[in-house]
Amino acid sequence: MFTSFKDIIRVCEERSLPFWKAVLLDDCRESDISEEASFEKMKSIYLAMKESDANYDPNLRSASKMVGRDAEKLRLYQQDHQMLCGGFSSRVMVRALRVAESNACMKRIVAAPTAGSCGVMPAVLVTVQEARGLSDEEMTRALYVASGIGGIIAARASLAGAEGGCQAEIGSASAMAAGAAVYLSGGDEHAIADSCAMALSNLMGLVCDPVAGLVEVPCVKRNVIGAMNAISSADLALAGIRSQIPADEVVDAMKSVGHMMAPQLRETGQGGLAATPTGQRLCQELMEEK
Repeated sequence: MFTSFKDIIRVCEERSLPFWKAVLLDDCRESDISEEASFEKMKSIYLAMKESDANYDPNLRSASKMVGRDAEKLRLYQQDHQMLCGGFSSRVMVRALRVAESNACMKRIVAAPTAGSCGVMPAVLVTVQEARGLSDEEMTRALYVASGIGGIIAARASLAGAEGGCQAEIGSASAMAAGAAVYLSGGDEHAIADSCAMALSNLMGLVCDPVAGLVEVPCVKRNVIGAMNAISSADLALAGIRSQIPADEVVDAMKSVGHMMAPQLRETGQGGLAATPTGQRLCQELMEEK
C-alpha cells in the first residue's frame, strides 16, 4: 500500500501511469491477484454504492427517530427549484443525505471509508456519472483513485473518529471524493493531490460528537458538507489552484490535530453537540425508552 502522495506521484511519472492504474497494480501485488480480479471486485463496490442511493426509502426513520425522511424533503425542495445551489450541487446534497440516512436506518451501504461518512463518496461520484454519462468502468477507475487516497490517510493518520475526530471520517471521505472527481474531470496526479490537501485542510479540527453515541446527529448532515467540500476542492484544483502545504504534510497535520483533541471530542458522546442541554435530553430520553 502506498503511504504517501509523493510515492504515488513518483510512480505515475516514472512509469507513465495514471493515478488509478498505479493503485490497481499495487493492490494486485499486495493481494496477489490478477488485474481483472481486482477490477471486478472494485466495480462491485461501486455498484453497491449506486444501490445504496437507489434503494433509499423516504418513509424510514432510524430507531431513535432522530434522523430519516430529510433527504426526501430536500429532494422536493430541489424539485420546486427553490434551492440556492445549482442543479449539480443540489443533487449532490440530496444523495449525501439519502445514503447517510440509509446507514442510520440499517440499510446496506458502503463504508467509504467509514459507515458514518458513507454518503460523501456516492453523492459525488454517482452525480458526476449521471451528469457526464460516464460508464461504470470509468467510475471504477475513479474508485481506485479514492482508495489510494484513503490508504495513504489510513497509513499516515487515521480514518477513525475515535482516534482522530470527524476530520478523520468526513474529512477523509471528502478528500477521497475530491481526488476521484478531479480524475474524472481530467486532472493529473498533482491536481488530485492538491484537491485532497485542500479538502482535508477545510475540515481540519472537525470533532466527533455524536448525540447519544449514535451515528446520526450531527453525522448524517455532515455528509452533506463533506460532499460539497469535495466538489469545491476539486474545482479549485482543476482551475490550477495549488495547496501551499503538500498533501502528505496536510495528512500529518490532521494526525497531529487528532491527537491534540480531548477524548470528549473523539466519538465518546461527551463533548460538543452531544454535551449540549438538548443533546443530553435526547440521550436521556433514549435511555429511558430502552
